[in-house]
Amino acid sequence: MALTDSVIAVVDDDEHVLESMNNLLESHGYRVLPYTSASAFLADGVLFDIDCLISDVSMPMMDGFELQLRVGKDCPQLPVILITARSDANVPNIASVNNRGFFQKPFDSGALLRAVASAIRGRP
Repeated sequence: MALTDSVIAVVDDDEHVLESMNNLLESHGYRVLPYTSASAFLADGVLFDIDCLISDVSMPMMDGFELQLRVGKDCPQLPVILITARSDANVPNIASVNNRGFFQKPFDSGALLRAVASAIRGRP
């Protein structure tokens, strides 16, 4: 599968971030499935149809760490990239969930695109 055939789910409760991420990823040939909450993503039933998950850390109800843990139980090979605007992100928590990438907003779009491509290439 070419990287540009890949499907990326993006979960962020900030609609402006969702729109920006959608534009960035689609402009590089990815198909994007945007969600404003972790529960909306899980309810959509696309877990096994995506190639990478990008999730905000700080969201109401279910945060990005919990989402990553839940996804990892059903689909452990799925690459997950976490993003946050918080400057006090819990580094031990990040390491404990074995994520493929972690970015603090605002992040370098080129670095994020490289992380997505690398995560997809490294997927079994």
